[in-house]
Parts: sequence; structure tokens; C-alpha cells
Amino acid sequence: MDIRETVTVAIDALRANKLRAMLTSLGVIIGSASIVLVVTVALTSKRFVLSRIESIGSNLVWVELVQRPDKPQPLSYEMTFDDMEAAKSIPHVIQAAGTRELPMTVIAGGAERPVSMLGVTDGYQAIRRVLILRGRYLDSVDMEMRSKVCLITPQLSERIFGQDNPIGKTVRMGELTFTVIGVFRERAETLDLSDLHENSVIVPFTVMRFFTGQEFVRLLDVQADNAEDVPLVQRQLGLLLRSRHPAEAEYKVQTLNAILGIAKQISLALTIVLIVIAAIALLISGIGIMNIMLVTVTERTREIGIRKAIGAARREVMYQFLIESFVISGGGAVIGILIGIAIPVAIQMLFLPANLRVPVSGLSVIIAFVVSCSTGLFFGYLPANQAASLQPVESLRYE
Repeated sequence: MDIRETVTVAIDALRANKLRAMLTSLGVIIGSASIVLVVTVALTSKRFVLSRIESIGSNLVWVELVQRPDKPQPLSYEMTFDDMEAAKSIPHVIQAAGTRELPMTVIAGGAERPVSMLGVTDGYQAIRRVLILRGRYLDSVDMEMRSKVCLITPQLSERIFGQDNPIGKTVRMGELTFTVIGVFRERAETLDLSDLHENSVIVPFTVMRFFTGQEFVRLLDVQADNAEDVPLVQRQLGLLLRSRHPAEAEYKVQTLNAILGIAKQISLALTIVLIVIAAIALLISGIGIMNIMLVTVTERTREIGIRKAIGAARREVMYQFLIESFVISGGGAVIGILIGIAIPVAIQMLFLPANLRVPVSGLSVIIAFVVSCSTGLFFGYLPANQAASLQPVESLRYE
């Protein structure tokens, strides 16, 4: 008997028990679909985090002076406007801006609200890509004329003004009254790793001097040419500040890689959990294939005896049952892969924004198919070997 006839006999045997074959392949379908979905979820989560970081500014570097409450720090440690201008001369730096934060209370409508007043210099919006929801942002005239204007967050606007339009309304902070000219928010969440929060109020840095009496910059933001230059800029910025200030001064230079690291850890943990689930599903499906094939061998003992009596070799009987296992697992793998591809595509079309693509890895498809087929062959070997080992005389006597 040639291989073509062996395949035909195996497929005919499966056709005779369609429901059993379909139920047996159910575990393989779930396992192979899980493998595709695991890789898709991992890739999508990574791409989502990268897109969010890029929307904030993947080329963002910021530095702040490390405060030591246990000992006084001289003013020579503080960053200045000269430091900000010097940072612009670092290779691959295209913009620099300074900020200073001050806890305050806002008085509006007779009520007080704790806020964080943030004085910003020119270039801050370009670096941080602050999104203006209403009104406008600070312009050069506001900076030069020390205009008493501010921008507030949507959360703060709702707490102070309710559903009313805040543009043009006034709030009092300390001894000064500010006119609200805009409502802003961060383009993406930064997990409180930046200087912007839901209770932040942006004012011109020139006005901040009225409250502090100083021109020091507490936080220095720098924008690099592109994300690849961020490590170099981060290193050069630290060296620049150490060269311009006393050696005892300590500065913390940060990037958004911290957020990316957290997201990668979450994605890795989720991927491991899903891989374990997929492995369990494939293991159960393999055991199911083995059990069903053992039952099939028992049911078809006389058929095996007849085939051997008319000249079928041992390997031909083994190949027949291995092919049946392969078809069950391979067919289940194909169906599972199609399901694993269809689910992300459907989610992309129905729920996700158009700018976020759900990548389906071709490697995951290959791995799912190979692993699923290997599972069928591995767990199908024992029943196939048992069938091939049957003696013709004993098989023919089997009732």
C-alpha cells in the first residue's frame, strides 16, 4: 500500500466519525487560537504604549535638582536660565524649556481649591505637546508683559466653574487675580511621572517670579531630534549641569523609558499567563487525541487484523493512525489560527481607533500550526504504535 492510499484510508475513517473528530480537535482549536492571540496582545500592547509615548514626546528628557531635606542646599545648586540656554547647544537638542512648580490655592466663587501653579517658559508647549481643549495657549506677549493669565485642566475647570465655560473668567491665587485663557490636558497619561497633574494651573514664568522672587528653574525639559538620540542627550545634559554647578549638586535626569519599562513588565506578565493557558489547552487537547485514538484502535481491532492479514505492513498501520492524529490536530490548528486572526481584526474594526493597528505576527501563525501538529503527532504515537503492534490472528478473533 502506498502513502496515498494510506492517507485515503485515514481520511475515510475520520469521515465516518465526523462529530468525534470535531470534538477531539476542539482543544487544538483553542490552543492554537490562544498562541496567535498571545503574540497579538503582546505586540499590540507594546505598539500602544509606544504610540502613547510618542504622542507625549518620545524624545523628551527632563532634569530636576535632587532635594536633600536633611541638609541645606545653596542657591548655586539651582538651575538657571543660563543652564536652559546652554542645554540648547547640546548636539541633537532642538528645544529647551524651564518650569517651576508652587503649591497654591485657587479662590473662585467663594471656594478654595488646592492647585499646583506651574510657571513655564517659551517652548514648553512645543516640547510637551500640551493639548488645548478650549481657548488658547500662552503667547510671547503674555511672557514679555507678565500677563496675569492662566490655563487650567478640565478637572479643575469642572470643580471651580461646573459646566460653565471658564474662558474669560477669573480666579485668585495668592495676591493676584488671573484670567483663564485656556483649558488643557496632557496628550497622554504619564502615570504622574511628569510635572502635569489634574490640578495643575499653567502661568507665565515671568509671573511666577512675583511669588518666588527667584528666577531659578526647578525642572528643565529638553527635546531631542528623535527617540534614538535620547540616551545621548540624557547623558550630555547630566554632564553639562555637573560642569556648571558645584560637584556636590545632584541632578536626576529622566526620560519616558520608565513608563515603557512598566508597560513591558505588564505585557510580559500578561503574555506568560496567556502562554500557560495556551499550553494547558494544547496539553488537554493532546491527551484527548490520545484517548480517542486508543478507543478508535480498540473499536477497529478487527479492521486492523484484516488489513494485516492481506499484507499491510506494520509501518503502514502506524502511518494510518498518525495521519488521522495529524489531520485532527492540523485541521484544528487551521481553524484556531483563523479564529485567532479574526478576533483582532474584528476588534480593530469595531472598537479600536483607526490610528492604532493590531499586528498579527506571521511567526505566531507558524508556531501555532507547528506546535499544534506536533502535539497531535506526539500524543498520537502511542495509539498508532499499539495499533501497529496488534497480531493479525488475535485481531481477527477480537469480538
